Amino acid sequence: MATLMPGNQSAAKPRRRWRFAFIAIYFTKVLDSLPKRIVKKSILEMTTGSYVSIQIQNADKDDNSCHDEPVLPFHNVDQRMLIDMVRDKDYERLHQFGGAKQLAMLLQTEEKHGISGDEADLIRRRNVFGSNEYTKPPRKGFLSFVLEASKDTTIIILLICAALSLGFGIKEEGPREGWYDGGSIIVAIVLIVAVSSISNFRQSGQFRKFSNESSDIRVQVVRQGRRQPVSIFGLVVGDIVFLNIGDQVPADGLFLEGHSLKVDESSMTGESDPVEINENDNPFLFSGTKVSDGFGTMLVTSVGMNTAWGEMMSSIRRDLDEQTPLQARLDKLASTIGKLGLAVAMMVLAVLFIRYFTGNIEDDSGKKEFNGSKTRIDDLMNSIVHLVSAAVTVLVIAIPEGLPMAVTLTLAYSMRRMMTDQALVRKLSACETMGSVTTICTDKTGTLTLNKMKVVEFWLENEVVKDETYRGIAPNVVELLKQGVGLNTTGSVCKQPSMSVPEISGSPTETAILTWAVVDLGMDIDEQKLSFEILHVEAFNSQKKRSGVLVNRVTDKTIHIHWKGAAEIILAMCSHYYNRSGMVEVMSDEKRVHFGGIIRGMAAKSLRCIAFAYKQTQQEKLGETGMILLGLVGLKDPCRPSVKRAVEACRDAGVNVKMITGDNIFTAKAIAIECGILKPDEDFNNAVVEGVTFRNYSHKERMDKIDVIRVMARSSPFDKLLMVQSLKKKGHVVAVTGDGTNDAPALKEADIGLSMGIQGTEVAKESSDIVILDDNFASVVTVLKWGRCVYNNLQKFIQFQLTINVAALGINFVAAIASGKVPLTAVQLLWVNLIQDTFAALALATEQPTNDLLTKPPVGRSKPLITNIMWRNLISQALFQISVLLILQYKGRSIFGINEKVNNTLIFNTFVLCQVFNEFNARNMDKKNKFFFKGLLKNRLFVGIIGITIALQVMMVELLKKFANTERLDWGQWGVCVGLAALSWPIDWLVKCLPVSAK
Repeated sequence: MATLMPGNQSAAKPRRRWRFAFIAIYFTKVLDSLPKRIVKKSILEMTTGSYVSIQIQNADKDDNSCHDEPVLPFHNVDQRMLIDMVRDKDYERLHQFGGAKQLAMLLQTEEKHGISGDEADLIRRRNVFGSNEYTKPPRKGFLSFVLEASKDTTIIILLICAALSLGFGIKEEGPREGWYDGGSIIVAIVLIVAVSSISNFRQSGQFRKFSNESSDIRVQVVRQGRRQPVSIFGLVVGDIVFLNIGDQVPADGLFLEGHSLKVDESSMTGESDPVEINENDNPFLFSGTKVSDGFGTMLVTSVGMNTAWGEMMSSIRRDLDEQTPLQARLDKLASTIGKLGLAVAMMVLAVLFIRYFTGNIEDDSGKKEFNGSKTRIDDLMNSIVHLVSAAVTVLVIAIPEGLPMAVTLTLAYSMRRMMTDQALVRKLSACETMGSVTTICTDKTGTLTLNKMKVVEFWLENEVVKDETYRGIAPNVVELLKQGVGLNTTGSVCKQPSMSVPEISGSPTETAILTWAVVDLGMDIDEQKLSFEILHVEAFNSQKKRSGVLVNRVTDKTIHIHWKGAAEIILAMCSHYYNRSGMVEVMSDEKRVHFGGIIRGMAAKSLRCIAFAYKQTQQEKLGETGMILLGLVGLKDPCRPSVKRAVEACRDAGVNVKMITGDNIFTAKAIAIECGILKPDEDFNNAVVEGVTFRNYSHKERMDKIDVIRVMARSSPFDKLLMVQSLKKKGHVVAVTGDGTNDAPALKEADIGLSMGIQGTEVAKESSDIVILDDNFASVVTVLKWGRCVYNNLQKFIQFQLTINVAALGINFVAAIASGKVPLTAVQLLWVNLIQDTFAALALATEQPTNDLLTKPPVGRSKPLITNIMWRNLISQALFQISVLLILQYKGRSIFGINEKVNNTLIFNTFVLCQVFNEFNARNMDKKNKFFFKGLLKNRLFVGIIGITIALQVMMVELLKKFANTERLDWGQWGVCVGLAALSWPIDWLVKCLPVSAK
C-alpha cells in the first residue's frame, strides 16, 4: 500500500516525527527521575530484579539503520558498585542487577555481539569507567642519575683535589691564569659524569619501554559480532572476553557462559586449588588469575586500578633493570682490579711524598720544590694537592668503571635488536645465558611447522573420501559429523552480511576442522547450537589429548556424547564404527588393526590424525567406552621453509636439537626427517622414543640414553620436564620452547625458557625468559646467535679496557718511582677514562652478531670470563704500550730534540692513539688483524666513535693546550705518534700466530 500511496506516506512523516519527539521527551523524563528515586531509597533495599527495556526507533529509518541510534548513558550503573560487587563476591547486589546477563544489557552489551566497539563508544566507556592500565611508579629523573654518578668515591676525592688546586692556583697566579689546573679537572669530571648519566638515563628509558611491551598481552573479545584480538590495555568495561586454558583473566568481571571453567586464584588468595566458576554458585572472576581448565566468556565490570589486582600490579611491575649473573661477575672483577689499583695508587703516593720531602722533586725551572722550613705553607699545600691528585688519577684509570656500563649498553642494544628479530626479552640474564646453551628442546607445532592446519584427508570406514564423493556419505553420518564438530569446539564461526566466506577463529587445529565442516560438510554452527543443550564439557588438554561434550537434543530430549582427539586414543574408546552407508558395525580386532594402519599411513605423510566418535546414552554422564567411530581426518601442517637451515646451524654451533611433541611416533619421525633433526638412513631405535617409554626408564637407563634421544613422541608435560631435568644433571645448558599452561614447569626448570608469542598462553609466557614473537624455530637460532654475541662483545670490551688499565698503571707507577713525576696528568687520564668507559663501550658493545659465532662450540657454565686468548692479547698490547711510553719518557727529548712539555704531549698523544688502533684489534680476539675491517661498515656507530675520538684528541692537543696541559705538535710529530701507535697492528698479527688454549 505504501508504494501505491506516496502522497499519504509523505503526509504521515510530520505526524511520525511529532510522535517520536513526544515519546522521546516522555521517556527521557522517566529515565531522568529513576536515579533520584534510587537516591531516596537505597538500591540495597530493592526487592525485585524486574526491569523494563524500552527501545525507541525512528519511524523514518529502515531496519538496517539501527546502529545509528543515539547512545544513552549508563543508567543505574555505578562504578563503585561494580567494583565492590566483584571484589566482595556480593551475590545480593548481583541479584539486584538481575544477574550477569541483565547487567550486560545495562552496560549496553549484547551477549552474542558484544559492544559496538567504535571509537566514540570506547572513549565514552573509558571516561565513565576508566582504562585498563595500572599506575606506574614514577620514572627516575635525569638528576637522580647525575647524583648517583657523582657519589663515586674517586669522583668525590678528585673534586676535592680540584677545588683545592683551583683555590691555590687562583691565589698564586690570579684568576686569569690560576684556574686552569683545577678547572680542567672539574670540567673533565663534569664531562664524565654527564656522559655516564645520559647513557644510564637512556638505558633506563629503554628498559621501561621493554617492561611495558612485555606486559602488553592480547586478549580475545567480541565486538560488533566479530571475535577479534585486542591489547589488554584496550579492554573496556562491557567487553565480552573469551577465556581458554592458560589465559590470564585480564580484568575483573562476571562469568557469562562456558563449561568446566576453573581458575587458579593463588595470586589473590594464596590457595593453590583451582576454583570452579559457573553462573549459579561462583560467577566472579578476578584480574590476574589464570584459567587452569575449561573455557568460557566473561563480562568485564572493572578495569585497571579499579580491579582487585590493580594496586598490587602497580607495585610489583616487572623491572628489567635487575642485575644479571654476568653483571655480578663483572662487578667482582671490577672490585678486584679496583683494589689492585688502590694499592698501586697508595704506593705511588708514598713514593711521591718520600721524593718530595727528601728534595728529589724539582719544578719546571730545575729548583727543588721542598726546601725544608724555607718552603711556604701555600707552596707546600699546593704541591701536596698536586701529588694527591696524581695518585687519585692513577686510581681513577685503574678502576674499570666502564664494565657495568658496557654490560648495560650491550644488553640494552641486544634487547632492542632482538625485538626486531622477533624475540621479546622478559629476563635480562637470558641474553647472556643463551650464549651458553648446549641443547634446545623444541615443540613441533607452530615452531618447526607453520601452524597453518588444513584437512587434506577424510577416511570413512576403509576408504578416503574425495571432494566429489562427499555426497555419497549417508546423511545420518554427515549430520553426526556436523554435531561432533560444531558442538565439541572452542572455536567460533562468524557470519557477516558483507562477507561471502564466514570468519572462523580459534586454535589452528580447531580452525582447520571448522573450515572443513563448513565448506565440505555444509555445517551451520548456529543451527547446531540451537538444536542442542550442552550439559557437560571436557576441554582438550595436552595430558589426555582429547575433548568431549555431553548434549541434550532440544526436540526429543535424547542425550548424546561426542568425542574428538588423537586418533589412536579415540580408536581405543570405540567398540563400533559407522560404514559408508550409515550402518553401525562391530569393531573386530581385524578392523581395529586396519584403522590403526590408516592412522600410521597418515602419520607417515606428516599428517596429524584426528578421530571423531559418538554414541547415544541414557545417563547424564560423559562416558568414555562403547563409542562408535565416525571417521578420521588428516591435518597437514607444513614445515617452515627456514627450519632445516636453522637446525643445521645449531648442529654446526655444537647445539643439540631435540623435538618433543604430542603427536604419535610415526608423525614425529616424518616431521623430524623433514626438518633435518633425523636422517632418513639412520637407526631410529635409540633416537626416537615415546613419552611413556622415557618416563619408565630407570635413572641409569635415562642418563645413558639422554644424549642419543632426538625425538620424543606422545609426550606429556611431565615427560618434557623430566627431559630437562635429566639433561641438566648431565651438565647441559638447556633451552626449552613451550606454548601451553602445562609447559610452565619445564619452562621454569630450563636454563632458558622460550615461550611462543602467537600460540603461547599467558601462563607459559610468564614462566619464560624470552618470548618468540613469530613462533618460528629460526628465531630461536637468532636468539642463540645474539646470546653468543652479547658474551663475545663483553669479552672484547674487557680485553680492551684491561689493556688500558695495565698500560696506564704500568707507565705511571714506573715513572713515579723513577723520576717522581707522572707523564700523564689528571686531566689526560680522565680523558682516557672517558674514552675507555663510554666511547669504547658504545663501539665494542654494539657489534652485531655474525655467522662465525655459530661455528664455535658453546661457552658452557664454568668457562672463565677472561680466557687465555684474551690474556695473550691484552698482555702483549699492554707491554708494547708501556715499552713505547717509557722510551718516550726517558729518551724522547734526546731522540727528537724537544722540550719536556712537548715530550709529555707526545706520550699522551701516542697513548690515546694506541687505544684507537687497539679498538680495531679487539673486534676479533682470535683472528689476525686482516679480519678487523670485516663488517666494519655495518657498524656505523663504531666508525663514528673512532672518528669522534680522533677529532676530540686533535682538539685536546691543538686547541685546548691549557686545559689538557699539552703543546701543539707539528706534522712530523703527529706522524711519529700515529706510526708508533700503528705498530700495535703488526704486533697483534704476530701475537695471534701464537697458539694458546681457547679456555
